Amino acid sequence: MAIQSGGSEVAAISLGSNQGHSLAILQGVVADLAATPASTLLACSRWYLTAPIGPPQPDYWNGCVLLSTALDPEVLLQRLWDLEHSYGRQRSERWGPRTLDLDLIFLGQQRWETPRLWLPHPRFRERGFVLVPLAEIAPDWIDPVSGYTVAQLLTQVDTTGVRPADIPHAPSATGIAQ
Repeated sequence: MAIQSGGSEVAAISLGSNQGHSLAILQGVVADLAATPASTLLACSRWYLTAPIGPPQPDYWNGCVLLSTALDPEVLLQRLWDLEHSYGRQRSERWGPRTLDLDLIFLGQQRWETPRLWLPHPRFRERGFVLVPLAEIAPDWIDPVSGYTVAQLLTQVDTTGVRPADIPHAPSATGIAQ
């Protein structure tokens, strides 16, 4: 695995699932992310239920995690794709149902534009299902593109379709079950 020479940076990762046992899948992938080499899990948002985008399908379970990592952005992205694959993700229908969807939202203040990876994620600013959980764990992160904090971006999107999941022992912003 490629390690950055400058030390660790904080990555925000958006998690989603609406096929299979979504809650168990998301809880499992949080543990898998915590076991990522050269990385430390810093925080995990609560879980949210979100109306899907695209064709008729079940609601999504969504959340975000913060990971301190020394991995190169492309290596971290590959780790996310490998985890998606291990949980049965099939890349067929755009905006279709999926067992697991992991998106790298930001990595510190890095800006990348390659065919495989854009940082920060190009559409996170318009997605309530990303901004609501992200604002729980990183409200003061400043988007290097817009200059706004996550909390400020959250005020600019419709979040009516994003509601907290009513589950016992949801993770707190520190990642510790309450």
